[in-house]
Amino acid sequence: MIDLTPSPIAVQIGPIPIYWYGVGYALGLALAYLVITREARRRGHDPEPIANGLIVVAVAALVGGRLYHVIDQWGTLYAANPIRVILPPYTGLGVYGGLVTGTIAAAIYVRLKRASFWTWADIVAPGLFAMQAVARWGNFFNQELYGPPTNLPWGIAISCDHRIEAYPCSTYPFATTHFQPLFLYESISGALGLLALLFVARRFADRLRTGDLLGTFFVWYGAVRFGLETLRADNWTFFGVPTAQIFSTLFVIAGLGVIAWRHRSRAPTLDEVDEGARDEAAARATVVAVDASSSP
Repeated sequence: MIDLTPSPIAVQIGPIPIYWYGVGYALGLALAYLVITREARRRGHDPEPIANGLIVVAVAALVGGRLYHVIDQWGTLYAANPIRVILPPYTGLGVYGGLVTGTIAAAIYVRLKRASFWTWADIVAPGLFAMQAVARWGNFFNQELYGPPTNLPWGIAISCDHRIEAYPCSTYPFATTHFQPLFLYESISGALGLLALLFVARRFADRLRTGDLLGTFFVWYGAVRFGLETLRADNWTFFGVPTAQIFSTLFVIAGLGVIAWRHRSRAPTLDEVDEGARDEAAARATVVAVDASSSP
């Protein structure tokens, strides 16, 4: 059993606290950037636009994730004091809100750059798993995203002031009660998803159509999240159904739909797209070399 109940604050700089939740988000974003740029280079694509694009998408995802969380926790945290919506600490984010607004921002950004959305979506997809694997640890420091009591060796302690109404210390004593670490399960799922996408992108590039990796991410994340929601007692519900499970179902359907549509429409394979990118890069390099040799 894990009895550590950490502080949510990583470091205090005068009156300004730096929260582990934010640190986790930043580290996850950094790892996602490394994964995405490496994949872009491996596949022959110029990674230069990624830096600016990642900032745009990250900001959009923060806004969407925050909005999802505020709606989710309105009655519990914000109805009595709405100003808390815009005041720090910004420790509440809903993944589905971030995925929706982040995807929309990415589609607009790629279109403005006159690039292929599906090609870049596949390059970015492993980075989304990397982000999830790291950022979910922010929930551990906030003592949130946990499931029912458990006797499993990896059960975590949750202090009384971080308990949801379903698990008060009067009924579940702090000294003897541990809980399912749902954040850990999502983190492990993200790590496994990252490895799986990197593997299939290399092993089956001649058969995968552009859009397949993004579709796989949607199906994988949606299915895992749907299952984990059955272990939560503080779900945001819509007519009695956990809202996250509704979004999970929609994401699974969307992912399967993307995969089916891209194969039915005979979209180019990853190999075909990457070969074209390498040819364009080689042509640009030749032009640069000729210009350099001809300059006085």
